Amino acid sequence: MQDEETVLITGAAGFIGSSLAERLTGEGRRAVGLDNFDDFYDPAIKTRNLRNLLANPRFDLVRGDIRDRELLEGLFARHRFGVVVHLAARAGVRPSIAQAPLYADVNVTGTTNLLDLAVRHRVERFIFASSSSVYGARAAEPFREEDAVDAPVSPYAATKRAGELICQTFHGIHGLSIHCLRFFTVYGPRQRPEMAIHAFTRAIDRGDEITVYGDGSALRDFTYIDDIVAGLAASIDTCKAFRIYNLGGGQSVSVIDTIRAIERALGKPARIRFEPTAPGDVPVTFADVTRARDELGYEPRVRLEEGVGRFVEWYRELRAPARGGSPTPTP
Repeated sequence: MQDEETVLITGAAGFIGSSLAERLTGEGRRAVGLDNFDDFYDPAIKTRNLRNLLANPRFDLVRGDIRDRELLEGLFARHRFGVVVHLAARAGVRPSIAQAPLYADVNVTGTTNLLDLAVRHRVERFIFASSSSVYGARAAEPFREEDAVDAPVSPYAATKRAGELICQTFHGIHGLSIHCLRFFTVYGPRQRPEMAIHAFTRAIDRGDEITVYGDGSALRDFTYIDDIVAGLAASIDTCKAFRIYNLGGGQSVSVIDTIRAIERALGKPARIRFEPTAPGDVPVTFADVTRARDELGYEPRVRLEEGVGRFVEWYRELRAPARGGSPTPTP
């Protein structure tokens, strides 16, 4: 890959996007980050995610929405992108049930806009962030890319599957090289505040009660951010056709065992309230990463206990008082 190649990263101010941008610019690549700083969670958190990148001459930030055709037209005209890494999305299973039209507009229309412009501006490669949610509520595990994914249980999952199908269509018609990466429960420093590990850590640290939906036996394949970023970087370098890959952590852990790991890292007990299983929740996620291992060289390296420890360390540093100052607001 040429150092001069410019990568467009949508959702660049988010958890995964900012982490990827730091890696790519650290390797000497140029990156343009697009983000609309919406209020799904506090935009100040996204600004904080970019603190290091905004001083980096290899990174440019553009504030805008992937549904804004005029803005996108100008952006693609100004830059000759070699690759688009499309991470921007309206995220979250439960909120998508209440806001289905918004999720369809952002996740389907926005993705189609980017694919259309990528074709018209002769972008070589397109990386689409999909989700393990496309597998639906299944008991069979591990999940393989060739498994049927025709029964999503939330609008969010349906929009991610729709995105994969639109990507496949653009590849078939135009020959655009596309990888669809199915992320499995990504966590680590900068994780969104409403996601499980972050929300549980914050509540346990404060002594607040946490809510567990179901009996706590639901299994999740938690994937540490560094492993996801490594998978993304490998995908950027190898994308030559249409391919779908699972990017998971390589182990499936119950919600209760995850809480116990957080308790150990914090040195504090959790207060748990159990509620009925919520609509859109699934009993298990567990990635078979054989294809990604064989074709991308992907290898998840950070196990949950270690990853939770790293997250808690970041969390504590973030809320610690600065020297001579006041505490940073708890994330």
